[in-house]
Amino acid sequence: MEKQVDVIIIGAGPGGIFCAYELMHCRPELRVAIFEKGRSIEKRECPKRKTKQCVGCKPCSITTGFAGAGAFSDGKLSLSPDVGGNLPEILGYDETVKLIGESDAIYLQFGADTNIYGMDREAEVREIRRKAINANLKLVECPIRHLGTEEGYKIYCRLQKHLEEQGVELHFGTMVTDIIVEDGTATGVKTESGEVWHAKEIVSAVGREGAGWFRGKCEEIGIETTPGTVDVGVRVEVRDEIMQTLNENLYEAKLIYHTPTFDDKVRTFCTNPSGEVATEYYEGGLAVVNGHAYKSAEYKTNNTNFAILVSKNFTRPFKTPIAYGRKIAELSNMLCGGKILVQTFGDFRRGRRTTEERLCRNNLIPTLKDAVPGDLSLVFPHRIMVDIEEMLLALDKVTPGIASEETLLYGVEVKFYSNKVIVNRDFETSIRGLRAIGDGAGVTRGLQQASANGLSVARSILQSMEQQA
Repeated sequence: MEKQVDVIIIGAGPGGIFCAYELMHCRPELRVAIFEKGRSIEKRECPKRKTKQCVGCKPCSITTGFAGAGAFSDGKLSLSPDVGGNLPEILGYDETVKLIGESDAIYLQFGADTNIYGMDREAEVREIRRKAINANLKLVECPIRHLGTEEGYKIYCRLQKHLEEQGVELHFGTMVTDIIVEDGTATGVKTESGEVWHAKEIVSAVGREGAGWFRGKCEEIGIETTPGTVDVGVRVEVRDEIMQTLNENLYEAKLIYHTPTFDDKVRTFCTNPSGEVATEYYEGGLAVVNGHAYKSAEYKTNNTNFAILVSKNFTRPFKTPIAYGRKIAELSNMLCGGKILVQTFGDFRRGRRTTEERLCRNNLIPTLKDAVPGDLSLVFPHRIMVDIEEMLLALDKVTPGIASEETLLYGVEVKFYSNKVIVNRDFETSIRGLRAIGDGAGVTRGLQQASANGLSVARSILQSMEQQA
């Protein structure tokens, strides 16, 4: 049986959610269908939170389902256009500022905390910037609105309920297997169950977990892409005391470094004060490391975690950076039985494996309980190892103690947003009728710009509909 709607959205992450929200807000009579291979938000439960062991749920509730990986992330909304994606390059800086403000207002409407970090500590931030400059680090100032893992979940629950009440058709547990193209125009999608749905407008809003799938669709139906950047690195864990100044004044200090040995770009990402290191599982059971933090004091720890990511750009003939990142993560998984590898910075510098015995001596207690002590030098290329070490030594000049021998490094952290689709200002791909947004298209790199991207593409769709009427 074939069915017809006005707009099909593939993926129920922030981009897809905000696209549907805006479409229904402006045109309540539209038929909008979202197809999501994961579960509805109230059914997204990770057994590991109780058992402390992954049981291999398929699909993984941490990375798939309504709100995507954002549902269980730390829930940080970066309110600067300079952080979180390429929207300024596509839409212009002023338009991106406007869209971020509008998407932020929607989060506030659905219950986000009104507090913004990094706005009222001018003297303290100046001192942090001075230390960063002395260490050849660039501090990117970015106001942060922190949802918190548990509060972010509640906000997305309200958004799901709102979309349902507005008449959006939410199809959970529904994997899109094919994008139907006729004479160079996308006309519909086919699901795993064999159902065919048609629409004049199709939006691919898959996130990082779906980036590999969308890359395959690009090759299959001829969507123009360009090799993007892949970010590979580690998640660092230290005591809260070490990060206290940065945490209290910025919440998330975004620092960029160009390493002296290779001149590679390395950056900090996704800081979680008093948080936990976590495992994410992607397609094929691939385990990668991440982190989150709760708002409630009940769930807070004594540790702060953040990522150090090395950005790698590739030139011809190489054109599959997502596969490169996966191979590094797969190697780590192979060495530690599908889990996350952990090593002290002292052992990392000495090139020796961390053992259970040495880990138990640490003042620093790992928050990822099933991480396997090991040796990251067996996983990373030498160049990335050097980049990580040089970044930590530079950070130590800003907040002493980060380069302590006891500092924990978890691997591998990979960001799968490197399938960079070529789109125009309206996010149209080279296939007519198909638009691509969000992290899975290489357009954004985080919750806020993905949400803003959803608003933007919805308005482009509405404008196109008006012109055709």
